Amino acid sequence: MTEQYSIGQTGKPWQAGEKQQWLAQQTKKRDYFEDIEPQINALSADYQIEQYGVLDYETHFPLYALKSANWRSELPVVLVTGGVHGYETSGILGALAFAKKHAKTYDGEFNLLILPCISPWGYETINRWNPAAVDPNRSFYADSPAQESLLAMEYVNPHLASIILHIDLHETTDTDNSEFRPALAARDGKINHNWNIPDGFYLVGHTQKPEAAFQQAIINTVQAVTHIAEADEHNALIGVPIEQFGVINYDATSLGLCMGMTDAAYVTTTEVYPDSPNTTPQNCIDGQVAAIEGAITFLLAQK
Repeated sequence: MTEQYSIGQTGKPWQAGEKQQWLAQQTKKRDYFEDIEPQINALSADYQIEQYGVLDYETHFPLYALKSANWRSELPVVLVTGGVHGYETSGILGALAFAKKHAKTYDGEFNLLILPCISPWGYETINRWNPAAVDPNRSFYADSPAQESLLAMEYVNPHLASIILHIDLHETTDTDNSEFRPALAARDGKINHNWNIPDGFYLVGHTQKPEAAFQQAIINTVQAVTHIAEADEHNALIGVPIEQFGVINYDATSLGLCMGMTDAAYVTTTEVYPDSPNTTPQNCIDGQVAAIEGAITFLLAQK
């Protein structure tokens, strides 16, 4: 348990005033238009770049998707999403690094559909939530209250029948305990209980379609690049019992998680730990890229 958060009263969910107070404390710390948008545009020779929406905030953020240049309607689709939590940097940069490295690798096998930065405001302010104090990664459902989630779903929906794989790129950070979980508890009028932060990479599979061999193949690939998180003394990661080395499962659909927004047979969420003394920012990006590569290699082996 942690001390009461700086906004609100213990046991009372936030109302509009508290949410506005929280928003007033958020400041811009980095620039989407300088850091991320140019990297997306630099891929225009190798991908179709489609703007699928604009976030209607004080700053208007255009949202982009990358589609295989040689898109073939008969091919299955591999969906990669990053930056659902905009502060989780290696998810965004990992999606872009994968796109740059593999523009042609899977031609004739899969169509690639990559949404590299779903939450640009979160990227700029280093935030888990959007300006309305809503978590996009709990908001992937019909009539979503999060613009980020709603626009992504509307864009992806025409491809649902073809999506075979969806991998969503995330991080678990020390700020989960120092800021984001205490804020969540305060917002919802609950008592906060922090979790153990795993030191290393791990995966969150979907309880409705766990596909253990698929998850294991990703872990095996990532293990050659960066270290995998060991279970804690309760044989758990972030309070959830492990299913196998480096893997836990959530019911993504009922929780409104991004990885639950399609009917893809193979889904997973990556979790990188950038605050580990045993890693670097580049190593985290490499781990994200390796995870996508491992997932696709597994699918190719099933053909």
